[in-house]
Amino acid sequence: MAANSVFVLPGDEIDASLIPTHPKKPLRLGPGLRHAPPNDIIPTLAGQLISDHQKNAIRVETSAGRYVPRVGELVIGTVNRSAAESFFVTLSDHTAPALLPHLAFEGATKKTRPQLSAGALVYARVCLADKHMDAELECVHPSTGKSEGLGPLTGGMLFAVSLGMARRLMMPRAAQDARLVVLDELAGAGLQFETATGRNGRFWVDSQSAKTVIAVGRAVQETDSRGLDVEEQKKLVRKLIKDMS
Repeated sequence: MAANSVFVLPGDEIDASLIPTHPKKPLRLGPGLRHAPPNDIIPTLAGQLISDHQKNAIRVETSAGRYVPRVGELVIGTVNRSAAESFFVTLSDHTAPALLPHLAFEGATKKTRPQLSAGALVYARVCLADKHMDAELECVHPSTGKSEGLGPLTGGMLFAVSLGMARRLMMPRAAQDARLVVLDELAGAGLQFETATGRNGRFWVDSQSAKTVIAVGRAVQETDSRGLDVEEQKKLVRKLIKDMS
């Protein structure tokens, strides 16, 4: 079963059906939860209770707060500097940079590795995450060696969104599962643009039109900050399209 979520408050009783019960894997408690012997799991934060039955893991995720890297998550990072074998990449403010090896790109060799200067953006996957070590990133699929959409992000503009909005944007069926239609509405209005979302609260937009880039970024940020429902998102898009004409 794929990951699912409900909203919880501190001290809430968690329905047993939401707690993963994998026959072989131990249950992994993430941030925002504590074990109350003998068998109770108690939320300590308000947020989305994320249950992943495949990984046998459960956690509470808040829209605010610091991003904590998790293996397999897609992120947008900013290159801070380059060392002998890796780039130091910033994923969020006030946290240690992650490491992105020079050879962790499709077709990269010591002679053909990408030359990324400070400030460059990269779309990457977290391949190592441990609280005792710096996170490590990769821009290739580990089994195929192909980029599959990962790598440097050139042009465009980067926007900050909440961690909750980033999760919603990355849902395969955002309109149905997250009640998020703003991007579909913008595309349906004729705007042509490309986006990438990082689980670390970063949203990148590119288009041949600077007005489109700004409109898309503004629409997503306003939807996020104002908590707009579906009809309000549609109204916002109509207003933005009218302002552009």
